[in-house]
Amino acid sequence: MQATRIIAIRHGETAWNVDARIQGQLDIELNATGRWQARRTAQALASEQVSAVYSSHLLRAWETACTIAGATGQTPQPIEALRERGFGIFEGKTFSQIEGLWPDAALQWRKRDPLWKPEGGESLQDLRQRIVAAASELAQRHLGEQIVLVAHGGVLDVLYRVATGQDLHSPRSWNLGNATINRLLWTPDGLTLVGWADTRHLEDDETLDETST
Repeated sequence: MQATRIIAIRHGETAWNVDARIQGQLDIELNATGRWQARRTAQALASEQVSAVYSSHLLRAWETACTIAGATGQTPQPIEALRERGFGIFEGKTFSQIEGLWPDAALQWRKRDPLWKPEGGESLQDLRQRIVAAASELAQRHLGEQIVLVAHGGVLDVLYRVATGQDLHSPRSWNLGNATINRLLWTPDGLTLVGWADTRHLEDDETLDETST
């Protein structure tokens, strides 16, 4: 059975990541650390055989994808279905602000109810359906090849859960760090996990990146 190898990357760091502020589908750019992380990820993948680089159209993912694509000899392709979960009224707020403004909604959010959605946003079930459909469609285009998907924490969380058989409401115990390298295998039977949260390329070794100083 032919398979597609997937390298899934969360975008580099943004100022809103540092502030613990919900980005959702707002367009936030990378900060200096995020751009450094993108360069390091690109260098780590430069020797890989990559057939395509697909990315969320949101700026933080797109910037990361453009850097990776340049190192792998590809032209990044924007895929709106890879965007982050829509968080509606939560977007732009910090976790503490959400707790203060909407305590009942914050409790529902923490419970990870698959059907609950913040006002104006998406449910976890909606997100899962969107991401599984997008990943499957893209993987089917590249049977026997390797592709890169650059997206967001919520997107990678779905991919991990699907690949490992975790329910949407299960507590998260896996890393979703910025610019970590995550590897999956797609076949018509679904996703399986190959490797997760590789951070070796983000170690502060100047021999890997002459621009890191």
